[in-house]
Amino acid sequence: MQFLNLDPDVKVLLPDGSTRTLNTYLLPSALLMIASLMLMISMFVPYWGMTMFAPQYPKGLTVDVYVNHLSGDVREIDELNHYIGMPPLDEGGRIERSISTISIVALGLLLIAGVFVHNQWAAILALPVIGYPIIFMADLFYILYTYGHSIDPKSALGSAIKPFTPPIFGEGVIGQFKTVAYAGPGLYLAVGAVLVVLLGLWFHRAAYKPIVDARKKMKAPQ
Repeated sequence: MQFLNLDPDVKVLLPDGSTRTLNTYLLPSALLMIASLMLMISMFVPYWGMTMFAPQYPKGLTVDVYVNHLSGDVREIDELNHYIGMPPLDEGGRIERSISTISIVALGLLLIAGVFVHNQWAAILALPVIGYPIIFMADLFYILYTYGHSIDPKSALGSAIKPFTPPIFGEGVIGQFKTVAYAGPGLYLAVGAVLVVLLGLWFHRAAYKPIVDARKKMKAPQ
């Protein structure tokens, strides 16, 4: 990590008189800030997507799910869903999409705040970020389950399709459609941010625990 050294002779003096290189403290801060940036970037790319194939749609119909909107062949898929009595795609996750931007910004700010916290509270601030991809996937599963079990049996083709839950990843079958679901770059960025956070917290503990221990040692009665 030589590139982080502004001056290799710069040292940090610990309360017990020992010293450590500046890199020891720059590295965890840099990792937490990189993770925050990864989360911010993830808002601008899809988190998840699904492509549906059928004889009449050989090129497939695709929907891409961003944290704050849907894109792709949404209108065409909604027209097909209408015949089996399913609600429009946009109805699922409206609340989540409405608060997603401010929520992700808040997660990023928590990581930046952790840069200035030099004890175990840095890990507590990072907990929401660590749990974020899991929460996203759980919410996505709930939305898919709700869609697959909201078929109106009185609709034109509602009685021809049994309730189903589309797979989050991989191939599936819905009526005459073959589906392929996959993670988008946004989700990869979010998961990558979690890994960077965990690495940053490891270096953070290695850097600041000796300072905390040195302070306790100095306060202990001799």
